[in-house]
Amino acid sequence: MHTKTMEGLAGASMSMELLNTPFRIYKAAEQRGDIAVMERAMGYVGEFADKAEDYQKKAEKGIEEDAKEAREKAKTEQENAIQKRREQREEMEKRIVESRNGDTDTVSVSESGKAVLDGKADSVQAGADNGISVDGTTDVIKMEPVIYTKTGEASKSESGTNISVSV
Repeated sequence: MHTKTMEGLAGASMSMELLNTPFRIYKAAEQRGDIAVMERAMGYVGEFADKAEDYQKKAEKGIEEDAKEAREKAKTEQENAIQKRREQREEMEKRIVESRNGDTDTVSVSESGKAVLDGKADSVQAGADNGISVDGTTDVIKMEPVIYTKTGEASKSESGTNISVSV
């Protein structure tokens, strides 16, 4: 909250509270019939009302300034967000270009894999049904399960290991 707004609201509130005292004196003087005291009390009421109005105008100016600052701040944040999105998009475009430039992984097929592929191609070309038996391919390639260590080296699994779980 802007200082003008706070000062205006506090001043207007205080002036309205101070207005009650001369007005109470005016009512008491009216009951007594004392016109001079009534006129003087109404003068004070008018002064406090004018002060309250001035403070109200000050508060309105402060509110306008607050709104202006809030709009400027929102505009700045929006511009920053747009700039950030542009930078992220440019970064993504750079990554896409880099990935297209040949920094990709390659796959190499071993000789035994090529032999299996050649066998599949021959059976498909010969008109055999498209389902190749799994036993036929496992005979060509005998793969045993491999467990890799943290360093990336393959360690052979022990075939004699028995694992039992009891519940």
